[in-house]
Amino acid sequence: MFKCFFKYQAIIAIVLFTFSCSNTNNRPIIKFSGDSSSIIIKNIDEASLLQVKNAYQANTDTLNLVSVLVKPGEMDSIQDELEVPGKVKILGDSLVFNPDQPFLKGKEYLVESYIGIKFATVGDLIMGKGKQNLKAQQQTLKR
Repeated sequence: MFKCFFKYQAIIAIVLFTFSCSNTNNRPIIKFSGDSSSIIIKNIDEASLLQVKNAYQANTDTLNLVSVLVKPGEMDSIQDELEVPGKVKILGDSLVFNPDQPFLKGKEYLVESYIGIKFATVGDLIMGKGKQNLKAQQQTLKR
């Protein structure tokens, strides 16, 4: 009985070590391009990038990979975040969002993406830390 107990502890320890050393905690990086004409999402893990590429090829026109919202300023009469229309392209290992109209200098933009978001790792499930709700990765960028 003690042998089985220690055997299971060893297996759990190996699984936890394996998943704690993986790069699943690396979140994609969201930033403006050098000239601030587009938004780039890079550092996407290989599995997520493959899923994005497959979804993109199957349904380019209706695919919503990234949401970009312009945040209202203190002096704006409209206090709602408005969606910025644009197109998403996959370039190498990055996604690029090109707005239909140029980003406005001095404005803040909220970028939301579910790319690379994990439900839970095996280690989280073993430890009872599985997430109930997925939360989009959010990044505020100022132009």
